Amino acid sequence: MNLLFANDRRGNIPLALRRDPRTLGALRPLMGEARADVAIVGGGYTGLSAALHLARAGYSVALLEAHRVGFGASGRNGGQLGSGQRLEVDALERMAGPETARRLWDLAEEAKALTLDLARESGVAFAPGIAHAFRSTREFDHAKAHIDLLARRYGYDRIEPLEREAFRAILPSEAYLAGELDMGAGHLHPLNLAIGMAGLARDAGARIHEGSAVTRIDHGRTAGAASTLFTDQGRLIADHVILAANGYLDRLEPKVAARVMPINNYIVATEPLGARAAEVLTRDIAVHDTKFVVNYWRLSPDKRLIFGGGETITYRFPPISRPKCASPCWRSIHCSPM
Repeated sequence: MNLLFANDRRGNIPLALRRDPRTLGALRPLMGEARADVAIVGGGYTGLSAALHLARAGYSVALLEAHRVGFGASGRNGGQLGSGQRLEVDALERMAGPETARRLWDLAEEAKALTLDLARESGVAFAPGIAHAFRSTREFDHAKAHIDLLARRYGYDRIEPLEREAFRAILPSEAYLAGELDMGAGHLHPLNLAIGMAGLARDAGARIHEGSAVTRIDHGRTAGAASTLFTDQGRLIADHVILAANGYLDRLEPKVAARVMPINNYIVATEPLGARAAEVLTRDIAVHDTKFVVNYWRLSPDKRLIFGGGETITYRFPPISRPKCASPCWRSIHCSPM
């Protein structure tokens, strides 16, 4: 099974989180033979960032994307740009020590700053504010201690704890008893960010070939020898190869692919809610909760509820099912293997 085409039709941009996502223009597949200093496989955030920064550094760069840029998880996600790592700094301190925890925090802040710079440069709007919704007093007490730790030892004072009434003024739900609001985090349109980065990379001189699935890579047999990447319609010869395909590596790098567990997460979007949007959120922020398989949501600019959650551990998407709701307002949007 070719993982690239297990769930999606060749060359199609998946259903986006709004009806008018940006486009990079017509498909430009790799045709015939080409040469580059660096070949990049995969047109998600990793591949596009590599292409942009290498091109700006003066390298000849060619990027090969099987579908369209942002096709995978980079263009299909909740659009939340958060602070820190998957584990909070107190857990990282216990696990790896304060020095390593600080380096990991700084790394995450640098990544957030880079993303914001790329969004600004490519004209993608960013809305500050991510709320963390707590279901128990224990969770909220831990959050307050963590907020204090970040302010004292990490110099990060952008998070505010919100008691029940203050939190419900933002998120009018009976499901959560308190929360916190991080104004150093926020949300943006994920597919537009990928397409914007692709435009910046192309303007810097990188060649972007969409509709160019790599079928085979022949690496040079001697040190310093070039590698050849084959597609259905051409081949690319390069001195260096960056594999940025994440869950889609498959046969291109079996040793890595054998250690990748496919996890699909799912998003639905309602029709525009109009005045009812205030029943979901009263501010233009994003939210996630504390479940192990986290729920996350925000409102789109045209007031759709974009809600994500649930997981399956398989490369195949399950059949699309209609969630139960008061009216037939949902449309399903699948994310991709991570």
